[in-house]
Amino acid sequence: MTGEQTELGRFLRTRRGGVRPGDVGLPAGPGVRRTPGLRREELATLAGVSIDYYTRLERGKETRPSPAVVDALARTLRLNSEEHEFLRALASQAARRAPAPPAPPSRAVRPSVRLLLETVRPNPAYVLSRVNDVLAANPGGFALMPGLAQWPARQRNTIRYTFLHPAARDLWPGWEAKARGCVAHLRAVAGRDPDAPDLAAIVGELIVKSPDFARFWARYEVRRMGDGEKEFNHPAVGTMTLTHETLELNRTDGQRVVIYLATPGSPDHDAMVLLDLAAAQAEQTTQAEQTTQAGQAGPRTGRQVPGGIPG
Repeated sequence: MTGEQTELGRFLRTRRGGVRPGDVGLPAGPGVRRTPGLRREELATLAGVSIDYYTRLERGKETRPSPAVVDALARTLRLNSEEHEFLRALASQAARRAPAPPAPPSRAVRPSVRLLLETVRPNPAYVLSRVNDVLAANPGGFALMPGLAQWPARQRNTIRYTFLHPAARDLWPGWEAKARGCVAHLRAVAGRDPDAPDLAAIVGELIVKSPDFARFWARYEVRRMGDGEKEFNHPAVGTMTLTHETLELNRTDGQRVVIYLATPGSPDHDAMVLLDLAAAQAEQTTQAEQTTQAGQAGPRTGRQVPGGIPG
């Protein structure tokens, strides 16, 4: 049994367990149902396939479901458009051998995109990879998640931050909804490119390190990260609610710019401006200290003579 078949079966089982008989016009029947949601035979009948066929499909023994069968299952399971597309991708993967893992996506950010980050200040903004690695940010963008900039550049990832940084649960009052959205986004990425090495790395790490991530990952929720409002309880500027817009960058491997906004003159906007100013000042102070330290430890130009004394 291949990994793709297992993923298809797990997704079908998970979604079958979430559909109640009453949702699809079936009576619950007498007694206690041993199976949460629909039984296999109920789903098979509603989708117009044999019980044996559906059982083999769910167990990974059937690997070539037709597009008509996939669409019928999606309708019966009441999948939304993104979940439907995810099911199609899993079915497609089950019908073929997995290809060689693709090369990791480029982390390079174009100079024009970095200029955009500076142009939108004081609005916090950053560039994310498809798995939410932070590839670049303006001062407010880094400061929006306290402590993120102190991580090594390769470790800066908003989903890793959400689950592993000690400040995250206090930063977002609606932490669980935020966290579930992060996991659903990674599920959507998995539907499009399940063998991606960057996806495998972040998912593997978080399943091991975060029980909450492992629990949410098992739900098979699928949703791309979109736009909307986010509430922050920021330790530097207090509570603020910011709208965010996501801009897909063409000619990249899934990079996108996230920009936070607030109505000018509002308390939220004032807090956003204050965050940018504080972040910029801290950045200047750090750069000045680094320059001073570099000057104090500058290269020695003298000739070494015996005894270690510069000549």
